[in-house]
Amino acid sequence: MADLTTLLEVGGPVAALGGGAAYTRARHPGVYWSTVGMPLSAARLIGTYGSVMEACGLTVSPSRLRIVAARATRGEARPVPPRRGLIRPTTTGLRLRIRLAPGQETADIAASAERLRHAWGVHAVYVTTVKPGVVELRLVGFDVLRRVRMPRRMAGGLLKVPVALRQDATPFVRDYRAVPHQLTLGATLSGKSMYLRHLVTGLAPQPVALVGIDCKRGVELAPFAPRLSALATDPEQAAELLPVLIREMEDRYDLIKARQGIAPSTPAETITSDIWGLPEGDRPAPIVLFVDEVAELFLVATKKDEERRDEMVTQLIRLAQLGRAAGIYLEICGQRFGAELGKGATMLRAQLTGRVCHRVNDEGSAKMALGDIAPEAVLAACAIAPELPGLAVAGDTSGGWSRIRTPYLSLGEAAEVCRESAHLVPDLPALKPFRPAVPVQPVESPAPALRPRPVAD
Repeated sequence: MADLTTLLEVGGPVAALGGGAAYTRARHPGVYWSTVGMPLSAARLIGTYGSVMEACGLTVSPSRLRIVAARATRGEARPVPPRRGLIRPTTTGLRLRIRLAPGQETADIAASAERLRHAWGVHAVYVTTVKPGVVELRLVGFDVLRRVRMPRRMAGGLLKVPVALRQDATPFVRDYRAVPHQLTLGATLSGKSMYLRHLVTGLAPQPVALVGIDCKRGVELAPFAPRLSALATDPEQAAELLPVLIREMEDRYDLIKARQGIAPSTPAETITSDIWGLPEGDRPAPIVLFVDEVAELFLVATKKDEERRDEMVTQLIRLAQLGRAAGIYLEICGQRFGAELGKGATMLRAQLTGRVCHRVNDEGSAKMALGDIAPEAVLAACAIAPELPGLAVAGDTSGGWSRIRTPYLSLGEAAEVCRESAHLVPDLPALKPFRPAVPVQPVESPAPALRPRPVAD
């Protein structure tokens, strides 16, 4: 009886501790990783590094010096694993650099990433090349895309927007100067609008002109009207706005051409072929064009609409082909995008370097977005569950891709950011006729002052 009482006294706190750890791991994985998961995984990695590398076939034969030294001590010359650097803990995992052994390459380590994940008890292992002969292993301790928490320190800058979190716990930065144009697809409630909100709020505090084409009567972009330089809410207005952007692009090319009046005494650093080589005082503000529901620009009902459609699509293609040097960037969004939209759809897609595909309703849209990047990216996009809004597959025409997820941002918060930065709207005279009307905020009248009442008996 005494033994049973002692067992209950000891087992109660242990069970409570185990239950608390399980609850923390499920509800607060970051806290669990920092307190329990990271020490266990680091100890497991240090203790089993050599044996795990040998089991994964990542060791090489020992050198002759090692063999001679082993024979002198009557020991066994074991295969040599890649040399390991210091283990650096992070809030989401561990980082470890490895110097490859002679004859190894990064693909050898990447092929064993799944084995390393199970051996060291982490959620995922990602391999990147640091420099020739050195790779970095990023061990992620838990699913960072289940509850997105953006890093506190993120590299930003002009036309750079940290918009989502990658599956390896690094921020996904939308860099318009590196990837000028992008195609973003997503079905209803897939998180495409949330992605668009982060782009607008990230660009709002920057000296950038924001132009919108929203054929859903402006319901997506109208809340950002204080910060927009122009807004078209139907195909008719879009047909008037796009030629203005084409003329603006041509005027900027004339400005660059005038700067290129190259004389023999002209310094080489002043010769430019885009607006970024112009002096800061002469450089026009960059323009980012958001096109929401691009399929509405392709749909036609009459012969007259067909002519207007062909003209608008041609102008979009011209902006995608020539706009980068003039500082004009495109963000094409839609629920569906395919060759059946009509003439020019495939040609427009070919000019959009970046691709982001949320959950879509058909495999054809995923293939249109990612099929020319990597077949496995199409499969990953088709496997996105409806219960995970904001989850997407991001890639570019270089062939690289990864899973990302956008954190939640309410429409009210995004609209407030645009209202606070309304004074940063650049002065572009050509776009003033398309400037959206900003509703006047009602001023709350102060409460009436209380008059003193006479004292009565």
